[in-house]
Amino acid sequence: MSSLVGWNSDAQTLLNHILQSPDHGLKFAIIENEFGDVGVDDGVLKRTSEDQIIEMMNGCVCCTVRSDLVKVLKELPTSKFDAVIVETTGLADPAPVAQTFFVEEDIQKLYRLDGIVTVVDAVHAIQHLDEKKPEGVENESVEQVAFADRILLNKIDLVDEAQLVGVETRVRGINGQAQIERTTHSKIDPNKLINIQAFSLERVVDMDPEFLDTDGEHQHDERVSSVSFKMEIEVNVNKLQQFVSTLISDHGADLFRYKGLLAVKGMDQKFLFQGVHMLFQGAFYDTLWKPNETRDCRFVFIGRNLDRAKLEKGFLDCKTPDVLRFAVGDAIMANVEGGFKKGTILKQWDEGNPYRVKLSDGIEVWAPEDDDAYIKRYA
Repeated sequence: MSSLVGWNSDAQTLLNHILQSPDHGLKFAIIENEFGDVGVDDGVLKRTSEDQIIEMMNGCVCCTVRSDLVKVLKELPTSKFDAVIVETTGLADPAPVAQTFFVEEDIQKLYRLDGIVTVVDAVHAIQHLDEKKPEGVENESVEQVAFADRILLNKIDLVDEAQLVGVETRVRGINGQAQIERTTHSKIDPNKLINIQAFSLERVVDMDPEFLDTDGEHQHDERVSSVSFKMEIEVNVNKLQQFVSTLISDHGADLFRYKGLLAVKGMDQKFLFQGVHMLFQGAFYDTLWKPNETRDCRFVFIGRNLDRAKLEKGFLDCKTPDVLRFAVGDAIMANVEGGFKKGTILKQWDEGNPYRVKLSDGIEVWAPEDDDAYIKRYA
């Protein structure tokens, strides 16, 4: 068995690309390690029926958590898989992950560490690599680049050539031996990442003489934490997008990574949002809520100086009301271009909007919220 270790904010996109690629013909076991106590990725990874996903909710595959990774690896039915992918968060120190495959005798017998892959965000890489940490706290971003055997320089479509060259120069200054591949949406031939036999214990020990010291200290930045929620609610996606827009505008620099899988009222598709700092993406995707599946909302934020109460209130404010104010057929006034116009309610919860309205001139519009600012009773 070979093992591919990858992390960073774009790793999920890379994983989906690998899992859906017909080129490798491999069956995978995916070990997902979330920084927080609510899992999101298992609901969005597009695995085949033969792939298996295991979630570990510890956030850092290191220190005492290493024993959890060892336990999962030992319990995997290795005869059913060709390769194991360990996907960690962007806050993980890669050394203890790799260390697991060399200091545990039972793991050594079952697995071979094939390579470490790091996805580098071309937009935000420099600020994270140059971030000043408190004394004694290591910079995980630097560690990730240093330990990598393959580096994907991602989001190259969002920066110019001069910035790309600058990031590559900074990365090569940390790790001059790793092969760098430029990518957009983490798309790459999986054969460049799998069965590459790229990990060199000799190189790593030369770089970090204490690599095999299992008693070594590992100190996190105490300002950095995760906030996660799982709520059995449905949300108004219009309110959600407004909330997230305000959040990243005010606190984007401190939001390292955030993602969520949501149940939107009036929609059968699941809504996925994810972002890094000021870059936010949210859309419905092609997975439907099953008839007997609990429609809930899951959110995970990783960042600095997070305010849990404020985040929780923001999401609860997006919850849909149990009953709308207007019924189908009611005469209302809708706020459209040019001011309020008379109309009639055609449908409730249409395409994620509380109301679909037919105006007196025959034009149909949506009311994004059940609020007098958008729609009010006809008097």
